[in-house]
Amino acid sequence: MKRDAAIAFHPLAAPDAGDTAASLGVLAIAVLAGLYLVARRELAHRAERAERELRAEQARTDERTRLAAEMHDVVTHRLNLMVLHAGALKVAAKDDDVRKAADELRTAGCQALEELRDLVGVLRSGRTARIPPDVLPDRLANLVADSAATGLEVTLTEHGDADIISPAVRRTMYRVVQESLTNVHKHAPGAHTEITIHCGPSSVRAVIRNTAPASTPDIAVPGSGLSSLRGRVEMVGGTLTAGPTDDGGFEVDAVLPAFVPT
Repeated sequence: MKRDAAIAFHPLAAPDAGDTAASLGVLAIAVLAGLYLVARRELAHRAERAERELRAEQARTDERTRLAAEMHDVVTHRLNLMVLHAGALKVAAKDDDVRKAADELRTAGCQALEELRDLVGVLRSGRTARIPPDVLPDRLANLVADSAATGLEVTLTEHGDADIISPAVRRTMYRVVQESLTNVHKHAPGAHTEITIHCGPSSVRAVIRNTAPASTPDIAVPGSGLSSLRGRVEMVGGTLTAGPTDDGGFEVDAVLPAFVPT
């Protein structure tokens, strides 16, 4: 007798709902733990970066304070002596020309002291310098007149409306002309200097060009004024080029945007 083999089929057991919930819970905990570790690491990096920035800012503050102290102790003291000596010379001199020159020297020294004290305040506190808003239209003409009074042959030509220029551009342009004239006095005695200012709706350009010196300058080694000036111009989004000309003179060409944030 042949026995038929019985084959039993068992359907797959359905997953238990409790096991599924437990697995999802474990997965959620793992994801949350990972997110927590990432956020914690990011917060730690931010804290370290903020601490480095605070240390750097404190270092800059300490350096400003040190520079302010040195400028106040050394430069201000010398300028005060210069002003006092000029005042004494004005009183004691018998010649009118000497008295006039001494008075001009004393006035220039007083102006330098005022600007220096304001700069020392900026270094100590990091605040914005207190500079009159009329730097370019009025004081630029006065700056040229002061140089002409010392015997420098200088002409100023202005094109456009200077009143529309941003105050930050006014101050920078004034410093460009001031430093250029200082360099002419030091390195090109007797040279003729032409200053041309172009004030347009979107840009301002200053070109200061002097001829070859009429005599050998007392100071033949150039200083770092132009390098510092170039950095100041670039800070407001401008460009500055400077170099000798074919006729033996020198030219400074600065181009700045007409409007920058104050």
